[in-house]
Amino acid sequence: MTTPAEPTESRALLPGGVELAYDTFGSPSADPLLLIMGLGGPMTWWDVQLCEQLAEAGFYVVRYDNRDVGHSSPHPSDERITLARLARAFAGLPTQAPYTLDDLADDAAALLTHLDIDSAHVWGVSMGGMIAQTLAIRHPDRVRSVCSTMSTTGHRAVGFQHPTLLPALVIKKPGLEGYIERQIKGGVQIGSPAFPEPEDDVRRRAIETWNRGVSSAAVARQMLTVLTQPDRTEALGRLRVPFSVIHGLNDKMVHVSGGRATAAAVPGAELTLFKGMGHDLPRPLWPAFIRVVRRTAGRAADHASRAGDRPVTA
Repeated sequence: MTTPAEPTESRALLPGGVELAYDTFGSPSADPLLLIMGLGGPMTWWDVQLCEQLAEAGFYVVRYDNRDVGHSSPHPSDERITLARLARAFAGLPTQAPYTLDDLADDAAALLTHLDIDSAHVWGVSMGGMIAQTLAIRHPDRVRSVCSTMSTTGHRAVGFQHPTLLPALVIKKPGLEGYIERQIKGGVQIGSPAFPEPEDDVRRRAIETWNRGVSSAAVARQMLTVLTQPDRTEALGRLRVPFSVIHGLNDKMVHVSGGRATAAAVPGAELTLFKGMGHDLPRPLWPAFIRVVRRTAGRAADHASRAGDRPVTA
């Protein structure tokens, strides 16, 4: 199989001074689809072939590095978060994060403005799903539909992770080989047991990510953002946008209860659960993911033609 060429990367300077790296796939005249990656993940974790397939499904695809990731702006103070501070937040004790999900959602809205996109369909995974939810809450006029994948509501009783996973999110062993080792072990620990990713693919992506820029301090800052997020359940209940939830039944990073709670919170939301799926986007499930995203976008078109009506559950 021929490896697709990487698209041309661009940069967007947002009004608050944050600069985001992004690229696009497909025709600007197609339905805009904003892809939001999760904790510590650059936009390249949205596989080029997946993005191309989304473009073939009728989307103008935009993927980007969240602030503090990859080629986007790092946190200006390079504030380092200790494991003790993360553990405090994990326990639910008052802890302040350097930036919040609100900040990250506002970045997404500002990127759409930079691209002259009035509103877009949004697909977010893990922390990206939390950002997508927050974007729809804070900027409902900018969101046509939402697909929240392997994410949660922020309520502490759902979407939990096992405490033993927390230290593994903070890179300890230095250097490229240490990072590759962490990615391979992490894939075994939290990946999809029914769809194991070939180790060569994990290694290739790890090298690509390392070359793009990896910061253990940034990963810890984003982890603190996730651990200090508010409970969005009530706010999600006020959404009137076509909304879909995808979750794996074998997700150890964000328990499936988080996906179920998200779907239960949003009026008319569609819930799709996959056996054997963990906390990743396994290639064999791409066609099913694309069908959900495309179907949700279709509901948005129907929703727009019947303004004020409640979205229909698929």
